[in-house]
Amino acid sequence: MRRRSLLPLLLSGGAAAWWAGPALGQSYEQFFRALDIDNVDGLRSLLARGFDPNTADERGQRPLYLALRGGSFKVAELLLEHPQTRIDAVNAVGETALMMAALKGQVDWMQRLLERGARPDQEGWTPLHYAATGPEPRAVSLLLDRGVRIDAVSPNGSTSLMMATQYGPEESVALLLQRGADAAPRNHRGETAADVARRVGRDALVDRLTRAIR
Repeated sequence: MRRRSLLPLLLSGGAAAWWAGPALGQSYEQFFRALDIDNVDGLRSLLARGFDPNTADERGQRPLYLALRGGSFKVAELLLEHPQTRIDAVNAVGETALMMAALKGQVDWMQRLLERGARPDQEGWTPLHYAATGPEPRAVSLLLDRGVRIDAVSPNGSTSLMMATQYGPEESVALLLQRGADAAPRNHRGETAADVARRVGRDALVDRLTRAIR
């Protein structure tokens, strides 16, 4: 699908300064096409010519985030190692590459991003919220081992325990409780984690979460 014309405000200043007019638009198209199909040679060529590896697409998504979301792992390798890549660059809604890796259960990539300096915690929605939502309890454990806030509250009042209760495997719920997650907080709907379990029909978790309320 052909992308719409370039929106300059979604480009970083560095990229916009290096190219001008049609040349910039063409390189922008080529860059995100190469990313979509995991064309590492095409992306490497554009980066060698000075294209900014942090350039956002039309929806405000960052390249490393997109590569991990789409499984373009050769491209992700290149972006991870590029000295100009900002590991914690956020998209239009404040998400980072680490958050996407956590959501996907890509524990090896999470480890690599952390080693490259990714922040394991942040205000608002956190990587732990995303890990708890995803399929892999090891992603939750990795972040907890980094000392993140286990009961951090999202903008809608959700804790990671609530997210694991609604979307994650039971093992993630058990892990969070074992590591000290508080089952008592209520989200903006007035629900505890036990209430969330009841609402989504995860009856096996209701009693456990109710008993865990301090």
